[in-house]
Order: sequence, then structure tokens, then C-alpha cells
Amino acid sequence: MKVGVLGGGQLGRMLALAGIPMGFGFRFLDPDGAAPAGHVGELHVGSYEDRAALSNFATGLDVATFEFENVPAKSVLALGGYVLVYPGLVALDQLQDRLSEKTLIRSLGIPTAEFVPLNSAGDLRSLTGLVGLPAVVKTRRFGYDGKDQWVVRSEEECEAIARHLPASPDTLILEGFVDFEREVSLIAARGRRGEMAFYPLAENLHLGGILRRSIAPAPGATAALQQTAERYARQIAEELEYVGVLAVELFERAGELLVNEVAPRVHNSGHWTIEGAETSQFENHLRAISGLPLGSTAARGVSAMWNVLGSPPAAESILEIPGAHLHLYGKAPRAGRKIGHVTVVSTDGSDLAERIERIAAAAPQT
Repeated sequence: MKVGVLGGGQLGRMLALAGIPMGFGFRFLDPDGAAPAGHVGELHVGSYEDRAALSNFATGLDVATFEFENVPAKSVLALGGYVLVYPGLVALDQLQDRLSEKTLIRSLGIPTAEFVPLNSAGDLRSLTGLVGLPAVVKTRRFGYDGKDQWVVRSEEECEAIARHLPASPDTLILEGFVDFEREVSLIAARGRRGEMAFYPLAENLHLGGILRRSIAPAPGATAALQQTAERYARQIAEELEYVGVLAVELFERAGELLVNEVAPRVHNSGHWTIEGAETSQFENHLRAISGLPLGSTAARGVSAMWNVLGSPPAAESILEIPGAHLHLYGKAPRAGRKIGHVTVVSTDGSDLAERIERIAAAAPQT
């Protein structure tokens, strides 16, 4: 089976690494000729909006997908004229805009932070009264890893922050700040026939808007909490007739869960599944979009994932840690850039904290 992937970043690369042992072949479309997925599959260099490039890319494919949600929706629509594309246009269109995403989630009766569209920077002060303070201004599209987000802590900050906001209308959303106890995420997979599988909740630590580490199963997560997260993911996936893997990012507060964002793709907080689950999120995404049975999502002990930022660690310093696995993406080092990750698996989690400390010392996040 030949799979086409819009985007040639590390997520596409890991999809190929999961699929090649199953006999899948891969082709990627990316505007960057140095995209790391080109190391493991055929790389077409071109614009996502170039119809000729899309047509050439689609030739001979059995199915197509995308590895990030900022692919133009019209490109997915055009590609769908040549080959089946999953998760598909409806999911992408709904979830790549934070306002439509939050509106959809609320329509399903799922709790989120308070939110309102921010159509003009000049409206910031008046709208904070609707969501409360502190509040967070976000671009509705294209922001990731904390980019294009501004925290408003007081009315006095409104004018200063407004000067830094985009001038274009209909590009921003204002959200109430959630005083959460921790951030967790759920990776779910849905097949072509509507069957679903769920991984254990992961506990995530973000600093500066960037995911630093995940632990799964999330420490102290109750069966009721897991069931709530699964119910939310099922509602969203069924409403969108979703096919593939999606990630639901949540805030935990006083034993309740609020949905923060939904990513229509494989996700950084699910990288632990490569070694830490019976079937990785990448393999299950490929199984789902190709119509194959979903694999077991059971955890193999307790796992942690540590993002490698900036520059790569010495391989020896990581691989001497029991249960540790180093994944480098073939990306050029740059401060704050995700260039790889480390996973570590512990049978019962009793020594996981000590191993994470050793990984952190060997791979400082810069």
C-alpha cells in the first residue's frame, strides 16, 4: 500500500518508520527540500496549494493523510479529488480554527474554558469582562508550541498587549485562563467502520508553551477520569466522522476535565507509545486510514517521553539509562527546536523519576 502524507516533518517520518515493517510505502509533499521525512520515503518538494504538484503527488497513492493541521483546507479538498484522504476535510476545517473547534466541542456538551471571538484588538478590554481575568489571546489558526499567544493578567495590560496583536479582523480568540492542576491528553484512534481504541491518559508538562515531558499512564488517573476523557474523544470523533488518530488535550481541575484543544493527527504527547504501548499511535493511524483492524493500546508498564530541544545529546549518555530509547529526527539544531525525543519504559514506574532525572541531565532542553 502506498500512503501519501501532506507534510514531511518528524511526524511523517515516524509514520513511515511504523509503516515500512508492515509493507507500506510512503510519499511526502512538503515545500522544504530538507524535510526529515525525506530520509525514509519519497519526497516531493512543492507548495500545498499547487494543483499540479498535488496531482503529481497523488498519482499511484492508495490513501493519503496529513501530519499537521495547518495544511490549507482547499489543498485537502483538491487532493480528495484524486485519492481518499483521512481524517478528511470536515475534521481539518473544524479543528484548525480554534473558534470553530471550541464551538463544536461546546455544542456536544463538553466543557471548555470560556471563549469569545476577538475581532479587533481594540475590543480586548471590553471582552475580558466576558471571560474573566487572567485571559489568553490566541490566533485562531497556525499557532503552535505557545507561539502567537498572549496572557492578559489585568485590564491595565490590555492596551500594551493590543499593540502586539495582528490587525486583521476575525483572526483571534480570547479564552478565559483555566487554573488547572495539571495537563493531560488522550490519544484515540478511530477506524473506517467507526471502531475506536483509546490509549491511557498521559500527564504533560509544558514550559514556555512547549511540551517538555509526558508520563503515561498519568499518575493517579482514576478509571472515572479515563472514561470521561474517552467519552469526550468518542463524541468529537463520531461528530466529525473521523478516521485516524486524534489527540485531545485537557485540563484537569478538581477531578474534572476541560478540553483545551484537539489535534487531528498523531501527537507529541503520544510519542511514548512507540516503545510504551502494544501498538504505537503511528501504527494505529496507518491501520485506521487503510481499513485494517486497530491494534491494542495497552501500556507496557509506565513510560515517560522527554523532548530533545536545541541540540542532540551524546547517544551514550542516553542509551546507558535502563529502558531508554533515543529518537533523533534528522533536523538541524536550533535553540528551542524539537529535534528528537527520548522515551523510557519502566515495568512498574518505581524507578521512573530517577531515570527521567538522568535523561534531563543528559539532554537539557535549550
